[in-house]
Amino acid sequence: MQRVLVMGSSGSGKSTFAMRLSEITGIPFVSLDALFWKPGWVESDRAEFRERVTEAARQPRWIMDGNFTSHLVQLRRDASDTVIWFDLPRRTCMSGIVKRVARSYGRVRPEMGEGCPERIDFKFLRYVWTFREKQRPKLLAYFEGLRPDQTFITFTDRMQADHYLRELAMIPNRASMH
Repeated sequence: MQRVLVMGSSGSGKSTFAMRLSEITGIPFVSLDALFWKPGWVESDRAEFRERVTEAARQPRWIMDGNFTSHLVQLRRDASDTVIWFDLPRRTCMSGIVKRVARSYGRVRPEMGEGCPERIDFKFLRYVWTFREKQRPKLLAYFEGLRPDQTFITFTDRMQADHYLRELAMIPNRASMH
């Protein structure tokens, strides 16, 4: 495990998982949100974002958090050796968003771009609410393109993800992942 994609709905816990996985393995964490969003929630120019993602994907080791299914998905999938998918129910993701907004409102979360404080965004809430109907089919099609030599892991609840991290943290030679 050297190049890991962590994907799934916002609010599923994927960013928290990816950052914890980075801490355990020593593999650098890359947030697609941080690469995409400019201060004040301004979207990056498509070419600029493409350049940032390409540069990140060329690195020898990374844990890349985020979907961005309309941006360089082939490059990221082909470069990865492991894909971890958070396929959680809508209620779990919506609850995660509500808790996150309550906890972080007005502050910039570690995985976000500078100058992008947590806020209430109804367009974003609609995106999370409709994720299973609109985005999940795109991800399923994306995963069909994985090669046999790539590891694919699916979590359907957060307890599975927590268990995975606990087990990984107990591996004595995980320092060899560095």
